[in-house]
Amino acid sequence: MSGTSLDGIDGVIADLDAGGAAPRVVVHAHAPLEPGLRDTLLALNAPGPDEIHRAALAASAIAREYAAVVVRMLRDAGLDPGDVRALGAHGQTVRHRPGEFDGTGYTVQLLDGALLAELTGIDVVCDLRRRDIAAGGQGAPLVPAFHAERFSEPDADVAVLNLGGIANLTLLPAVGPARGFDCGPGNVLMDLWCARHFGCAFDDDGRLARGGRVLPALLASMRAEPFLHRAPPKSTGRDLFNAGWLDAHVQSVDAAAPLDVLTTLAELSACAAAEALQRHQPRTRRLVVCGGGARNAYLIGRLAELLDGSEVALSDSLGLPAEWVEATAFAWLARQFVEGRAGNLPEVTGAKGQRRLGALYPA
Repeated sequence: MSGTSLDGIDGVIADLDAGGAAPRVVVHAHAPLEPGLRDTLLALNAPGPDEIHRAALAASAIAREYAAVVVRMLRDAGLDPGDVRALGAHGQTVRHRPGEFDGTGYTVQLLDGALLAELTGIDVVCDLRRRDIAAGGQGAPLVPAFHAERFSEPDADVAVLNLGGIANLTLLPAVGPARGFDCGPGNVLMDLWCARHFGCAFDDDGRLARGGRVLPALLASMRAEPFLHRAPPKSTGRDLFNAGWLDAHVQSVDAAAPLDVLTTLAELSACAAAEALQRHQPRTRRLVVCGGGARNAYLIGRLAELLDGSEVALSDSLGLPAEWVEATAFAWLARQFVEGRAGNLPEVTGAKGQRRLGALYPA
């Protein structure tokens, strides 16, 4: 898995038939994206020259970086490629516009699946979002189906918040189907601001944001974003929450100190998630938080304060560390494909029905 934050690649080897309800993660590995590739991927989020050429080379580069992570995990686990049934590979999203333009829209995850299969010797299941979009869905979020299997409780309303670049919320009521949607920015705007003003890729543990103050006018301006108030199904990405969006709001506030803007961006992420949960599942007993943003203690603290009455817990406490959840979900989606099962939840994405997600590149 490599997500909107572009903070690197997370991989797991997961035994999904280990017995019991929980998958067993055999090994986990993380690798940062090569800086030049990261810059290219960021640039491809917006129109530019020679896009087809640049995107094709980036797709091959991502395959090579994924393959390096796979080889490292196989070595660490003492496994051969033939011991792995399939490799679920997300690719890197550079555009996500479901339902737009022609009524169907599109989503683009760059990855050369054929090259990845060639380099690893493992069957590759990738291109996991477009089948849902073809069926009228958003193509995202896809992780709620896995969350439902892994985190549901029979006697309580539970929710899962994945704090990646974009934040997505999964609602797991004790009675009724799972639901979910992208609820707003997660880390993407904070990371952008840190890189621009503080010379760091992200706000480690929220230490910077803890030292600033919330700017009420800026927060109100950003919270007025129509996407935050739109009814699900809905999904988003850097197509909306990007530097242009942020600058337009910051410029509306006089003499905003960079540190105070960062604190306000953290507040936006916390408020968007908390308000979405209170609106759509107000009796949530526990909110399980995963993704890179789970390591931002300031942000988690603000969530806990805003959701007084709901327990806020990291997925680590339930046996699956926050950085492992999404990669494990894509291993699960690969198993769904291999076994001929649906991978989407129409109640989440808005698709016409359940669909088998992905394309196969045999080893």
